[in-house]
Amino acid sequence: MAGNPRHDGTPGGPGATGTRPGATGTPTGAEPRPGTPKAVGIVWGLLVLNTLGSAGAKTIVPLPRSLIQMVTMGALVAAFALALALNLRLRVRPGAYVSLLTLLLVPSVISSAYLESGFGALFRCTRLALFVGTLWLLSRWWDGGLTFVRHHIRIYFAVLGSVAAGAVVSPGAAMPELYGGRLVGALWPLTPPQIGQYAAVIIGLTVLLLVGRRTDRASAAVVIVLSFVLLALTHTRTATLGLLIGLTLAIGSLVMTSAAARRFFAWAVLIAVVAAVAFNSALQAWFLRGQSQENFSNLTGRAKVWDALLAAPRTGSEQLFGVGLGDKSYGGLPIDNSWLAVYHEQGLTGTALVVAVFVVLGGVALLRPPSLHRACAIFLISYCAIASYTEAGLGDASPYLLHLAVAASLLAAPAVTAPPPTPAVPRRRLPGRARESEVT
Repeated sequence: MAGNPRHDGTPGGPGATGTRPGATGTPTGAEPRPGTPKAVGIVWGLLVLNTLGSAGAKTIVPLPRSLIQMVTMGALVAAFALALALNLRLRVRPGAYVSLLTLLLVPSVISSAYLESGFGALFRCTRLALFVGTLWLLSRWWDGGLTFVRHHIRIYFAVLGSVAAGAVVSPGAAMPELYGGRLVGALWPLTPPQIGQYAAVIIGLTVLLLVGRRTDRASAAVVIVLSFVLLALTHTRTATLGLLIGLTLAIGSLVMTSAAARRFFAWAVLIAVVAAVAFNSALQAWFLRGQSQENFSNLTGRAKVWDALLAAPRTGSEQLFGVGLGDKSYGGLPIDNSWLAVYHEQGLTGTALVVAVFVVLGGVALLRPPSLHRACAIFLISYCAIASYTEAGLGDASPYLLHLAVAASLLAAPAVTAPPPTPAVPRRRLPGRARESEVT
């Protein structure tokens, strides 16, 4: 994205406080706060790399899964080390989101300690602890600004760039018959739902920045058009619905205060109606992806896995704390539902903590006055809530936790340092008058 991130762009907002004569942009009565280091973007990129995963389609150059896991885990260790180097004094901003993720480690460790899911469960607990620890270290720079939104867009756009490059180099490998001709990662093993998720999230955030006039139209057009093409090629229904519903809620939160949001909303409704009438059959064919009505009704076989998981007998400990962090599968088949995956691996305790995450973030967003930052947070929260029905990842280190971390950074109150103490002014000594200490 072009342009430098600004702390706040709303007139009269937190970044528009008054200044003393002769001051240069420093809020009255406060010290100038240092900006976010550029290396924070590198840390965020390493976190994204860690959450890309190691399972997916066959790549043009075969990559051993052990090598991919080494790269992704090494990225997390490097992210934690770099974040620690940037924040050696361990200055953090306590918040509900990172606190709830820290509490989520408790049922994860308790259930994984029984080794019912193998030693891999303890490894995943360590990964989650490093992931949450890195977010704690980065929370120092969560000040309600758009910095992390811009990092999010740039990094995921780079990931989508690798997907597009793979499609150009080898179209057959990028759209294999194994996935029904849907777009996959040919350079890095990414599945269609992953690509669709990344595309939908950065489309939504870029549209909101464009509505809020925080980016130029040329840069926004490049990001939106390329991402939309890739989203269409993945045939990912969940990501598409999450994008549409999330954007509707986010822009709806701006309609009463932004003329640009009202214009965009009106044009979007008009275009949607025209497209629905003119391309009804094509849209229906894209949405069904050639599936039968029965296969579509049971969510491509997901419902059978969900029913089996819920019907399985569980001990009291397993109901409360789960069976330990695993690969989000049951009976060898993916669970593909965040709530059931958390219930299976972290029990009712983990499920309650994830519910609390959405309640807290959603409640804070609703209580904030209308703004672009609030709209971006609403989009991310609503997208993750919608995607959680057919995608897993809310209970472990995943892109969804990164999306919610960006929302938490947007909802954080701007940090203002305490004003420096006013130096004492020496009293002038009048000639011909004795000091008080000399008066007896």
